[in-house]
Amino acid sequence: MIFTHNTRSRYAVVAYVVILSGLFSCSSHKPAEPERNPNILPDSLMRTLSVDTVRSSNVAYAIKFSGAVDFNADKVLNMYPLVSGTLQGINVMPGDYVKQGQVLGYIRSGEMANYSSSLSSAEAGADQAKRQLQQQEDFFKSGLASEVDVTNAKAAYKQALAALIAAKRVLKINGNNTDGTFVIKAPISGFVVQKNINNGMSIRTDNNAPMFTISDLKQVWVQANVYEENIGKVHEGDKADVTTVSYPDKIFHGRVDKLMNVLDPNTKVMKMRVVLDNPGYVLKPQMFATVTVANTEDTKALSVSLGALVFDHSQYYVIVLTGHNHVELRPVEVLNKNGTTAYISSGLKLGERVISSKAILIYGSLNS
Repeated sequence: MIFTHNTRSRYAVVAYVVILSGLFSCSSHKPAEPERNPNILPDSLMRTLSVDTVRSSNVAYAIKFSGAVDFNADKVLNMYPLVSGTLQGINVMPGDYVKQGQVLGYIRSGEMANYSSSLSSAEAGADQAKRQLQQQEDFFKSGLASEVDVTNAKAAYKQALAALIAAKRVLKINGNNTDGTFVIKAPISGFVVQKNINNGMSIRTDNNAPMFTISDLKQVWVQANVYEENIGKVHEGDKADVTTVSYPDKIFHGRVDKLMNVLDPNTKVMKMRVVLDNPGYVLKPQMFATVTVANTEDTKALSVSLGALVFDHSQYYVIVLTGHNHVELRPVEVLNKNGTTAYISSGLKLGERVISSKAILIYGSLNS
């Protein structure tokens, strides 16, 4: 068959159309999937996220001090013996909780026996002086005694009454017992934190060590060390957060109650006293503690929740919400972090919104 020029052209056009038709038919059976934009978060995820607004606030620095839990000295009582004698019936141990007025033991004392004897003598003396006064008054009425005799009898009776009152007071101060026993009673409610006596021990009023030390541990002190460079950054009345090794995830809130204003000549530190409540008596004296005091300056900076920060490859990032569910990964420079707040020196603008929860998970998805 002989093909002319026009014939060859017609065949070429038909072949081209056939090829295009084949391509079109193939593509019609496999529709292209829409591209997923990694910077768009699903609405289902957005509903679970927390969003924080960039704000301007005074920069607060957290200053940490080391210290130890101590008794509140205003609520500690040392019990010294009021009489000498032999101890018996001691029935409490360190760590026991005692109530005010609870009997802790007894002292068999010769002094108590003397106090009881003195009371009996004073009572007898007062009775005798009263009878003599009545007798002199009767004699005066009958002319057998002078007015001077009556006056002397009255003076003797007053002296006898004074001696009786003194004997009663002495006995009352020492427990008011007339059987020669001094009863040791708890003067306050609290914990027995120290015990220096045992049954059968002889004790004297000039003992240097107390029999018991009782403390109400509902409130405790933390004595912390302040180095010279931080002395000007703490003030009486400042709020203070206290953490301990025993309870690393628990924060106890207190306040700076006292600055001692003198430096220890050996350690070159100033003591700071923090007062805080002790719910459940979980804080024990001599526990190591860390005191954190926030020092707020007049300098302002942009701030966001600490949960908005992601640290990766020596750089901090935040996830900025640019629309309803559009996000942008942005590097920022952090000026300082304090508690739950991060202060930003660059990378954000006032009023912008950032994701403040699950930030690390979203960061990983945006970088995958």
